[in-house]
Amino acid sequence: MSLRELLATQKAYLAPAVFNPLCAKIAQAAGFEMLYLGGGTLGYVKCGLEANLNITELTQAGIEIRAASDLPLILDAACGFGDPMHMHHVIPLAEAAGFAAIEIEDQILPKRAHHHIGIEHMIPAELMVAKVREAVSARRSKEFLIVARTNGVRSSNMDDALRRAEAYRAAGADAIYITPRNPEQMRFVGERLGAPLMFSLPGESYRELGLTLEEMARFGYRILTITSTQLAFHHAMQQTYQSIMAGAPNPVMGRVTRKEEQAALHATLGFDKLIEIEKRTVEK
Repeated sequence: MSLRELLATQKAYLAPAVFNPLCAKIAQAAGFEMLYLGGGTLGYVKCGLEANLNITELTQAGIEIRAASDLPLILDAACGFGDPMHMHHVIPLAEAAGFAAIEIEDQILPKRAHHHIGIEHMIPAELMVAKVREAVSARRSKEFLIVARTNGVRSSNMDDALRRAEAYRAAGADAIYITPRNPEQMRFVGERLGAPLMFSLPGESYRELGLTLEEMARFGYRILTITSTQLAFHHAMQQTYQSIMAGAPNPVMGRVTRKEEQAALHATLGFDKLIEIEKRTVEK
């Protein structure tokens, strides 16, 4: 199903952050129906921050991920890499790269590292409205969705966040990304704005909120991102290299043997298919 078709259902979908084709294949095999290329995730993997990324790096990552997985992929484009005029460069690039949607937020450019410690600088709502309108105008297909994000709940106040969200939707945004702080605020925002809403889960599991997926769906949430995947990656690689240096067994592998994990990796990659092709052609 396309992302637009998924959002038209009455379900809330988990969209895990992926940062390369292997992640995408593993996520798809796990049963997810949509994926999220998080700017923060990719920034960390590149030993920087999302504030250090550019649209070329993100679209290149998207092309590689889309080549490996046909699941709808949502691009976190931070502040959109420009003013309203620049949307006519950014949107066609993202659309051509195969993304199903682009998320743009209402913070200043260039984005600052302070975002990661809770200090954000929002742009005037009128400027963000203009960016949303131009983003909608710049897309070639209505199947490419525009997600407008406001951090108003945590940067100003709930009333400001709701006014901004309503203005962005009126400007043509297909979905609203908003950041309520707790289940009560999630319910309140959902009742005020309605579907489709996007939200980033704060922990490792949606269960930490004390809400079920069905409850979040009733509140209007359709896309639930999980952006902690890079933490698991960092932890696993850190333990792996430390164990190699110490000459100790790798605790990440547990009781799985190297042979078993190699077989699992080959299965994820589709290794047997590639060998079969060679046998039919150049290795007769």
